[in-house]
Amino acid sequence: MEDNDDHILHDDSDINRAARCLKAMSHPLRLKILCVLGDKSISVQDIVEQVGTSQSNISQHLAILRDKGILDFKKDANRVYYFIDDKRVIHLIEMMRKVFCEN
Repeated sequence: MEDNDDHILHDDSDINRAARCLKAMSHPLRLKILCVLGDKSISVQDIVEQVGTSQSNISQHLAILRDKGILDFKKDANRVYYFIDDKRVIHLIEMMRKVFCEN
C-alpha cells in the first residue's frame, strides 16, 4: 500500500522540482529574499531595503529565483513587484521559520 506522503519518492518530476527549488533556495541571500516575501507581493525597492544589499545584487538573485520557477512578478506603472508563485514554497518557508526561527 502506497502512502500519499511517499509520492514524491516515486515521481522523478516531483523530486527533480524539489531539488531545483532547494538548490536555488540554499544561497543565504536568496533564502532571505524568500523569507521577506513570504505570502506577500513586494516591490524590488522594498526588497532591497529589507534585505540590505545593492539593487543590482538583489536583481541578480531575483532573476535566479524567477528562472527556477520559484518567483513571478507583476508590473505596476514603474514598479516591479515580486511574489512566490508556488504555494508549496510558501509552505516550506513557513515550516523553516517554525523550525529555525522560533524559540
